[in-house]
Amino acid sequence: MTVRSGLDGAGTRRAAIGVLPFVIALAFAALLVLLVGENPVEAFRLIIEGSLGSPDKLSDTVMVWVPLTLAAAGLVVTFAAGLWNIGVEGQVVLGAIGASLIARQVDAPVYILVPLTLVMGMLFGIVWALLAGILKTRGKVNEIFGGLGLDFVATGLTLYLIIGPWARSGIASTSGTEPFPRQAWLPALGDSRFSPLAVALAILAVVAVWLLLRGTRVGLKLKAVGRNPQSAGLLGIPTDRYILGAFAICGALAGLAGAIQATGFHHKLVPSASGGYGFLGILVVLLAGFRAAYVAPIAAFFAIVAVGSIALTLRLDVNSALGGVLTGVLVLFALMASGLRAYRSRRQAAAPPPESPSAGPTSGVAGQAS
Repeated sequence: MTVRSGLDGAGTRRAAIGVLPFVIALAFAALLVLLVGENPVEAFRLIIEGSLGSPDKLSDTVMVWVPLTLAAAGLVVTFAAGLWNIGVEGQVVLGAIGASLIARQVDAPVYILVPLTLVMGMLFGIVWALLAGILKTRGKVNEIFGGLGLDFVATGLTLYLIIGPWARSGIASTSGTEPFPRQAWLPALGDSRFSPLAVALAILAVVAVWLLLRGTRVGLKLKAVGRNPQSAGLLGIPTDRYILGAFAICGALAGLAGAIQATGFHHKLVPSASGGYGFLGILVVLLAGFRAAYVAPIAAFFAIVAVGSIALTLRLDVNSALGGVLTGVLVLFALMASGLRAYRSRRQAAAPPPESPSAGPTSGVAGQAS
């Protein structure tokens, strides 16, 4: 009975620490709204209404959730391998470029063209991710610096294509390329952007990553490489191969996210092809504690805030950047809570074990006997 009560108490404390960052972040956002003289309850209501209040708004929120979830699912794999894959943003962009290449150049029925765009987006994402991986494994370039450099190159390549080879005829504009042919658009319900195919792919990606890291030998070896690559190498695990494999998996999912952005949301290549979902995916994974099971719901929260925050500017005198502040503060306090848990664990591990009540008398008797 005592053991059960202790376990229940520990579970309650862990749940409280997990919920606390959300409470603090909401309170902080409410304080900011109060400082500009608006009603926090009305602001939060507008965020919910602006993201879920109609079928069109709901479809837009879902289509933000899809690429964000795909990018975050891929990042879970690279984080498991001990890699800070900051280059995921560029991998999303290259996925959009790859899908745009097929959508612009190939004339085929929708049931052929759509899979081709998605596969090409994944291939472009893989290539871009492997560049960062090769820089790390062969050139000993930290993946953070290599990834950031490739992000800038990807952005520059997108702008070059939009104002150069793929420029709109007779128009000098950086708003994007010509819209893709209709058969290259991701199939959607009615006139909305909601694509069941995109949602299914995002769910499958999360489940696949969860299964990979939870119940396969490859997943265990990836975690071993992430925990201690030197020891993993001594045990016979080819660390460079697993690092490149983790980059390739993340690049494939990030490239798929970019392809869906291009063919399912914008229907053309735009300068902000990634929508910032690569960097936002990093925050999602940090908030999820690097666990695939929590990626989808946390990405849904981020998508609701991102889409719903637009209503704050339209209906209240509050800048839509409040949504970014809310998510940033949430991640900050979640990391602080994680640090608090780690600190408590270290203290408990370092504390000496309690003495048994019978230790004193027994030792005394033993002493007398001796």
